[in-house]
Amino acid sequence: MGRGVVSCPPAICRPVRVALRPRCMSTRTMAKCRLREGSALITETRTASRPVDVYRTRLADHGEIEPRPHPVVWEHDARGPLSAAEVDGYRERGYHVAENVLSDSDIDTCLTEVAAITDKLGVDERVVRESSSGDVRSLFAVHQLSDAIADMCDRTEIAGVARQILGDDVYIHQSRINLKPGFAGGPFYWHSDFETWHAEDGMPTPRALSVSLALTPNLVTNGALMIIPGSHEQFVGCVGQTPDGYHNQSLVSYRPPFGTPEESDVTTLADEHGIDMITGPAGTALYFDSNCMHASSGNITPYPRSNLFVVFNAKSNALQAPFASGAPRPDYLAHR
Repeated sequence: MGRGVVSCPPAICRPVRVALRPRCMSTRTMAKCRLREGSALITETRTASRPVDVYRTRLADHGEIEPRPHPVVWEHDARGPLSAAEVDGYRERGYHVAENVLSDSDIDTCLTEVAAITDKLGVDERVVRESSSGDVRSLFAVHQLSDAIADMCDRTEIAGVARQILGDDVYIHQSRINLKPGFAGGPFYWHSDFETWHAEDGMPTPRALSVSLALTPNLVTNGALMIIPGSHEQFVGCVGQTPDGYHNQSLVSYRPPFGTPEESDVTTLADEHGIDMITGPAGTALYFDSNCMHASSGNITPYPRSNLFVVFNAKSNALQAPFASGAPRPDYLAHR
């Protein structure tokens, strides 16, 4: 199967390509956004030890859609593995897809390493299992557990793209294998990764990106990733106060109670931008902005869907104290 971006049928969403600019899409917040485009954008008081938080979340009883004040591509003339047209596409949509980034040999190595690591670790906090079946859902910190996988992550066509887009030296904030076994793979609800990394890890800005590397075919039918293109230009604040040790709950829940956008906000973004489903053969790479709204459905087909995720953060965007949580999450979730 060739790589594809499959747009949802019109009855579900309206794929729209627009010239993006910082703005708020929901009717109920449009007037507020006009005010916030001026000097009223920042309303909190800056202190010597803490910069102003322009990505406020988990502080209110309702969500907010706010314009993103930071760039997507951080250098005007970003040079690297991607062409200028590919960089422009990433800037507009929030993602870029490329086939044949991993070879068959690379894929075999990854799957062999994951099986060996999982067997070796046994019951371990880095191994997350499906609550219903006990099957492995995610394996974290794979770049720390496997030299072979760490070497793959450092390649120009992977880390080099991150350096090009982010305009800085980068480090791995998080790595994981996400597995959706046949018949039993659970869904991942709509979310922005940056919302979590900001609230719970202390990542100051969305100067980060993820690379999802397909280890099996990613099909429309087996839970391929869905992205709302253009959603990276708006930050969706979420409701509720983060409980202590919340990662232990959120990692095993398909729809976590905190850090999850309101349905009305997801609908607003989807109505404006549409929903793209990212499909492709094993070896395909999806590079996507840390603030993209994305999700995936469950997998009840016989065909597993497995992906290696590598999150690159700019070194200048080093983690601070969490912005909407108590203690920071452990190192295997957020390397400091």
